[in-house]
Amino acid sequence: MSDVARSTIAFEGFFARDFPELAIPWRAEEAADPQLLALNQPLAVELGFDPHFLRSPEGIRLLIGNALPEEATPVAQAYSGHQFGWYSPRLGDGRALLLGEVAGDDGKLRDIHLKGSGRTPFARNGDGLAAVGPMLREYIVSESMHALNIPTTRSLAVVGTGRQVQRETLLPGAVLTRVASSHLRVGSFQYARATNDVDLLRRLADHAIERHHPSSAGESNPYLGLLKSVISVQAKLVAQWMLVGFVHGVMNTDNMTVSGETIDYGPCAFMDGFDPGAVYSSIDEQGRYAYRNQPLVAEWNLARFAESLASLIHEDEEQAVALAVEALNAYRQQYSATWFSGMQAKLGLPEGIDDGVASPLVDDLLELVQESRADYTSFFRSLGKAARGQVEPARGMILDLAAFDAWLERWHALAPDADAMDRVNPIYIPRNHLMEEALSAATEGDTGPAERLLAAVSDPFSERPGLEKYAEPAPESFGPYRTFCGT
Repeated sequence: MSDVARSTIAFEGFFARDFPELAIPWRAEEAADPQLLALNQPLAVELGFDPHFLRSPEGIRLLIGNALPEEATPVAQAYSGHQFGWYSPRLGDGRALLLGEVAGDDGKLRDIHLKGSGRTPFARNGDGLAAVGPMLREYIVSESMHALNIPTTRSLAVVGTGRQVQRETLLPGAVLTRVASSHLRVGSFQYARATNDVDLLRRLADHAIERHHPSSAGESNPYLGLLKSVISVQAKLVAQWMLVGFVHGVMNTDNMTVSGETIDYGPCAFMDGFDPGAVYSSIDEQGRYAYRNQPLVAEWNLARFAESLASLIHEDEEQAVALAVEALNAYRQQYSATWFSGMQAKLGLPEGIDDGVASPLVDDLLELVQESRADYTSFFRSLGKAARGQVEPARGMILDLAAFDAWLERWHALAPDADAMDRVNPIYIPRNHLMEEALSAATEGDTGPAERLLAAVSDPFSERPGLEKYAEPAPESFGPYRTFCGT
């Protein structure tokens, strides 16, 4: 590696060094002909990387783990997980690697992580590879979530490998370079607990406290404090998903972070027409992870986290269970408070409004929107115009006009703040039909549509001329939508 690159990029190896029980040293497969498809230049600068170097042949090889500093210690991480409710004791990074941690301009550590970098000892029957489409999906959706102010892992780059990947057809391969506060998951703690190594579990919990929830360290029971902190950040996160109509699609316990960041954008999607039962994942045949189920699934996952921490919370099992249950009882209140506060903001309602007024207003509106299968994003954005007296765009999406007119009268009487509404109701999201258009083009070698979609969703609240197509709902011809994990 060049002296310039060495002076600007230093991967720490804290996880690899401190948790050898959870880390298998491994190297990314060599890419035949790596080509940079997307680079998140602002994020690169934030991390202290030189974007010009990252665009160079040597920088591109660094991004996919083929040209690392000598001191780097890439590892595949071990974790367990409940997948669609079924426990798998040994999952782990089957096609991913943690290159190491870097300290950004703010001094905070972030993981640099690869997806699609080849088979690891955790790969089971998978090929360890990824195709261009799913990697660009994660890049676009994660950056959209960041712009929507929702905690998320982020995407630094997508690099084409020059290798074909066999799925239903042959597809061009790619590697995603992902950035996260860490990759500690509920599944990481499940794995540590399953080893019956209390020292490992305690070290992992101490690491999570130090890195993500330092306030827990000062509590009389820091491990109970850790549980409460994770419950809190996850309750708020899932409420934020619900407020923008995001459906994660694969809420397994190995896809729930301890940090409270959204992770793993596989079979995910934003809702088109408002449907609480919306499912977009091709593998979620029973609808376990449907839109309306996400809050309950998160609570279930957090109960599995509590089980993993129980021996640290109290040495007496009955007391540990009682303390954990008490902590979990706070989840629904925290979720509801975040969701209801967010919904009031979406309606531009004044702070301090009586719940007895606001709650029926929210419930009645959602019933009308669901009955009409109105486009979720477009409808709430159009309410900003309705607050300014232009009611027809919103009115045109509702079937029961008499009921909606009565609702509008009640709402207008509260003097909704249109400007405040526009700051929380996005006009641009990664709409499913546009995403498919962009990914299909990229698969054929044209990244232009993906770049334009990314530019739109990276500034989701500001309406801009020339971007009308990015604000429009899917055409009626765009039928039932299904997404795939990409493995």
